[in-house]
Amino acid sequence: MNIDLMLIFIILFVPLIADIKVKTNYSKYSKEINNLNLTGKEIARKILDNNGLNYIDIIPTKGNLTDHYNPVTKKIALSESSYDSKSIASAAIAAHEVGHAIQDKECYSFLRFRNNMVPFVNFTSRIASALIILSFVFDLINMLDVGIILLLFGLLFQLITLPVEFNASKRAKEQLENCGLLKEKDTKGTKKVLNAAAFTYIASFLAMAVQILRLVLIRNNNNN
Repeated sequence: MNIDLMLIFIILFVPLIADIKVKTNYSKYSKEINNLNLTGKEIARKILDNNGLNYIDIIPTKGNLTDHYNPVTKKIALSESSYDSKSIASAAIAAHEVGHAIQDKECYSFLRFRNNMVPFVNFTSRIASALIILSFVFDLINMLDVGIILLLFGLLFQLITLPVEFNASKRAKEQLENCGLLKEKDTKGTKKVLNAAAFTYIASFLAMAVQILRLVLIRNNNNN
Protein backbone atom coordinates (compact mmCIF):
# COMPACT_ATOMS: atom_id res chain seq x y z
CA MET A 1 0.00 0.00 0.00
CA ASN A 2 1.51 3.35 -1.02
CA ILE A 3 1.44 6.32 1.34
CA ASP A 4 -1.44 8.08 -0.46
CA LEU A 5 -3.72 5.04 -0.15
CA MET A 6 -2.75 4.67 3.48
CA LEU A 7 -3.65 8.31 4.20
CA ILE A 8 -6.97 7.95 2.38
CA PHE A 9 -7.68 4.83 4.45
CA ILE A 10 -7.08 6.78 7.68
CA ILE A 11 -9.22 9.73 6.53
CA LEU A 12 -12.15 7.47 5.61
CA PHE A 13 -12.06 4.67 8.13
CA VAL A 14 -10.87 6.16 11.44
CA PRO A 15 -14.00 8.36 11.76
CA LEU A 16 -16.12 5.41 10.60
CA ILE A 17 -14.67 3.16 13.31
CA ALA A 18 -15.31 5.88 15.90
CA ASP A 19 -18.89 6.24 14.72
CA ILE A 20 -19.46 2.48 14.94
CA LYS A 21 -17.98 2.44 18.45
CA VAL A 22 -20.35 5.21 19.59
CA LYS A 23 -23.42 3.60 18.07
CA THR A 24 -22.54 0.16 19.43
CA ASN A 25 -22.08 1.40 23.00
CA TYR A 26 -25.11 3.67 22.78
CA SER A 27 -27.28 0.85 21.43
CA LYS A 28 -26.19 -1.48 24.23
CA TYR A 29 -26.65 0.94 27.12
CA SER A 30 -29.78 2.57 25.76
CA LYS A 31 -31.49 -0.74 26.54
CA GLU A 32 -30.37 -0.78 30.19
CA ILE A 33 -32.36 1.30 32.69
CA ASN A 34 -30.33 3.47 35.05
CA ASN A 35 -30.44 2.54 38.70
CA LEU A 36 -32.53 5.57 39.78
CA ASN A 37 -35.09 5.15 37.01
CA LEU A 38 -34.78 8.80 35.92
CA THR A 39 -35.12 10.22 32.40
CA GLY A 40 -32.37 12.16 30.70
CA LYS A 41 -34.36 15.35 31.27
CA GLU A 42 -34.79 14.61 34.99
CA ILE A 43 -31.12 13.87 35.46
CA ALA A 44 -30.06 17.02 33.60
CA ARG A 45 -32.51 19.09 35.67
CA LYS A 46 -31.23 17.67 38.96
CA ILE A 47 -27.58 18.36 38.14
CA LEU A 48 -28.35 21.84 36.81
CA ASP A 49 -30.30 22.80 39.92
CA ASN A 50 -27.58 21.44 42.19
CA ASN A 51 -25.11 23.76 40.42
CA GLY A 52 -27.26 26.90 40.56
CA LEU A 53 -28.21 26.64 36.91
CA ASN A 54 -31.97 26.60 37.37
CA TYR A 55 -32.30 29.27 34.63
CA ILE A 56 -31.16 26.84 31.93
CA ASP A 57 -33.98 25.17 30.03
CA ILE A 58 -33.97 21.59 28.80
CA ILE A 59 -35.73 21.03 25.50
CA PRO A 60 -36.24 18.02 23.20
CA THR A 61 -34.69 18.05 19.75
CA LYS A 62 -35.25 15.80 16.75
CA GLY A 63 -32.82 13.11 15.73
CA ASN A 64 -30.58 10.58 17.41
CA LEU A 65 -27.40 11.63 19.26
CA THR A 66 -28.13 15.26 18.38
CA ASP A 67 -27.77 16.38 22.00
CA HIS A 68 -26.04 19.71 22.57
CA TYR A 69 -25.74 22.77 24.81
CA ASN A 70 -26.30 26.22 23.31
CA PRO A 71 -24.30 28.85 25.24
CA VAL A 72 -26.15 31.68 23.50
CA THR A 73 -29.72 30.64 24.32
CA LYS A 74 -28.67 28.90 27.56
CA LYS A 75 -30.58 25.76 26.61
CA ILE A 76 -29.71 22.08 26.69
CA ALA A 77 -31.24 20.18 23.80
CA LEU A 78 -31.62 16.45 24.35
CA SER A 79 -32.38 14.19 21.41
CA GLU A 80 -35.67 12.31 21.29
CA SER A 81 -33.80 9.15 22.30
CA SER A 82 -32.39 10.80 25.45
CA TYR A 83 -35.04 13.24 26.62
CA ASP A 84 -37.64 10.80 27.98
CA SER A 85 -35.46 7.70 28.17
CA LYS A 86 -34.41 6.22 31.52
CA SER A 87 -31.41 4.39 30.12
CA ILE A 88 -27.81 4.49 31.30
CA ALA A 89 -26.82 6.02 27.95
CA SER A 90 -29.35 8.84 28.32
CA ALA A 91 -28.08 9.63 31.82
CA ALA A 92 -24.48 9.82 30.56
CA ILE A 93 -25.35 12.02 27.59
CA ALA A 94 -27.56 14.37 29.63
CA ALA A 95 -24.82 14.76 32.25
CA HIS A 96 -22.24 15.46 29.53
CA GLU A 97 -24.31 18.33 28.12
CA VAL A 98 -24.79 19.73 31.62
CA GLY A 99 -21.00 19.55 31.88
CA HIS A 100 -20.83 22.09 29.05
CA ALA A 101 -23.33 24.32 30.86
CA ILE A 102 -21.15 24.23 33.98
CA GLN A 103 -18.11 25.08 31.84
CA ASP A 104 -20.02 28.08 30.50
CA LYS A 105 -20.96 29.22 34.00
CA GLU A 106 -17.35 28.97 35.16
CA CYS A 107 -16.03 30.70 32.02
CA TYR A 108 -13.95 27.67 31.09
CA SER A 109 -11.25 29.15 28.85
CA PHE A 110 -11.15 26.44 26.17
CA LEU A 111 -14.95 26.58 25.76
CA ARG A 112 -14.91 30.36 25.39
CA PHE A 113 -12.08 30.22 22.89
CA ARG A 114 -13.83 27.52 20.87
CA ASN A 115 -17.14 29.38 20.86
CA ASN A 116 -15.43 32.55 19.66
CA MET A 117 -13.77 30.62 16.84
CA VAL A 118 -16.98 29.10 15.45
CA PRO A 119 -18.00 31.91 12.99
CA PHE A 120 -14.41 32.35 11.79
CA VAL A 121 -13.79 28.63 11.29
CA ASN A 122 -17.12 28.17 9.48
CA PHE A 123 -16.04 30.91 7.06
CA THR A 124 -12.46 29.69 6.54
CA SER A 125 -13.61 26.09 6.02
CA ARG A 126 -15.94 27.09 3.18
CA ILE A 127 -13.30 29.28 1.55
CA ALA A 128 -10.63 26.59 1.97
CA SER A 129 -12.74 23.96 0.23
CA ALA A 130 -13.42 26.28 -2.71
CA LEU A 131 -9.77 27.30 -3.05
CA ILE A 132 -8.52 23.71 -2.93
CA ILE A 133 -10.97 22.58 -5.63
CA LEU A 134 -10.09 25.55 -7.85
CA SER A 135 -6.36 24.98 -7.30
CA PHE A 136 -6.66 21.46 -8.75
CA VAL A 137 -8.88 22.59 -11.62
CA PHE A 138 -6.57 25.43 -12.69
CA ASP A 139 -3.32 23.94 -11.36
CA LEU A 140 -2.58 26.92 -9.09
CA ILE A 141 -0.11 26.03 -6.34
CA ASN A 142 -0.44 29.37 -4.54
CA MET A 143 -4.19 28.90 -4.25
CA LEU A 144 -3.65 25.43 -2.78
CA ASP A 145 -1.21 26.92 -0.26
CA VAL A 146 -3.83 29.40 0.93
CA GLY A 147 -6.43 26.62 1.17
CA ILE A 148 -4.10 24.50 3.31
CA ILE A 149 -3.35 27.45 5.62
CA LEU A 150 -7.08 28.09 6.08
CA LEU A 151 -7.63 24.41 6.87
CA LEU A 152 -5.11 24.73 9.70
CA PHE A 153 -7.56 27.00 11.52
CA GLY A 154 -10.08 24.17 11.36
CA LEU A 155 -7.46 21.79 12.74
CA LEU A 156 -6.80 24.22 15.60
CA PHE A 157 -10.53 24.28 16.29
CA GLN A 158 -10.60 20.48 16.41
CA LEU A 159 -7.62 20.51 18.77
CA ILE A 160 -9.30 22.98 21.15
CA THR A 161 -12.46 20.88 21.06
CA LEU A 162 -10.63 17.91 22.62
CA PRO A 163 -10.09 19.39 26.12
CA VAL A 164 -13.59 20.89 26.02
CA GLU A 165 -15.20 17.50 25.43
CA PHE A 166 -12.90 15.54 27.75
CA ASN A 167 -13.51 18.04 30.53
CA ALA A 168 -17.29 17.90 30.00
CA SER A 169 -17.19 14.10 30.31
CA LYS A 170 -15.07 14.33 33.45
CA ARG A 171 -17.55 16.78 34.94
CA ALA A 172 -20.42 14.49 33.93
CA LYS A 173 -18.98 11.56 35.88
CA GLU A 174 -18.27 13.78 38.91
CA GLN A 175 -21.73 15.33 38.89
CA LEU A 176 -23.47 11.98 38.55
CA GLU A 177 -21.52 10.72 41.54
CA ASN A 178 -21.98 13.90 43.63
CA CYS A 179 -25.73 13.90 43.01
CA GLY A 180 -25.99 10.23 43.92
CA LEU A 181 -27.04 9.40 40.37
CA LEU A 182 -24.19 7.07 39.47
CA LYS A 183 -24.66 3.75 41.19
CA GLU A 184 -22.21 0.87 40.86
CA LYS A 185 -24.22 -0.90 38.19
CA ASP A 186 -24.28 2.23 36.00
CA THR A 187 -20.60 3.15 36.25
CA LYS A 188 -19.26 0.82 33.54
CA GLY A 189 -21.90 1.79 30.98
CA THR A 190 -21.54 5.50 31.69
CA LYS A 191 -17.79 5.40 31.16
CA LYS A 192 -18.11 3.37 27.95
CA VAL A 193 -20.67 5.75 26.44
CA LEU A 194 -18.65 8.86 27.35
CA ASN A 195 -15.31 7.36 26.26
CA ALA A 196 -16.74 6.27 22.91
CA ALA A 197 -18.09 9.76 22.32
CA ALA A 198 -14.70 11.27 23.19
CA PHE A 199 -13.01 8.96 20.66
CA THR A 200 -15.09 10.51 17.85
CA TYR A 201 -13.44 13.88 18.51
CA ILE A 202 -9.99 12.30 18.48
CA ALA A 203 -10.87 10.56 15.21
CA SER A 204 -12.08 13.82 13.65
CA PHE A 205 -8.88 15.60 14.65
CA LEU A 206 -6.72 12.77 13.31
CA ALA A 207 -8.65 12.56 10.03
CA MET A 208 -8.35 16.30 9.44
CA ALA A 209 -4.63 16.31 10.28
CA VAL A 210 -4.03 13.47 7.83
CA GLN A 211 -6.12 15.23 5.19
CA ILE A 212 -3.92 18.32 5.51
CA LEU A 213 -0.78 16.17 5.39
CA ARG A 214 -2.04 14.52 2.19
CA LEU A 215 -2.66 17.91 0.58
CA VAL A 216 0.84 19.06 1.53
CA LEU A 217 2.35 15.91 -0.01
CA ILE A 218 0.31 16.40 -3.20
CA ARG A 219 1.39 20.04 -3.33
CA ASN A 220 5.06 19.13 -2.93
CA ASN A 221 4.89 16.37 -5.54
CA ASN A 222 3.22 18.67 -8.05
CA ASN A 223 5.79 21.38 -7.37
CA ASN A 224 8.76 19.08 -8.09
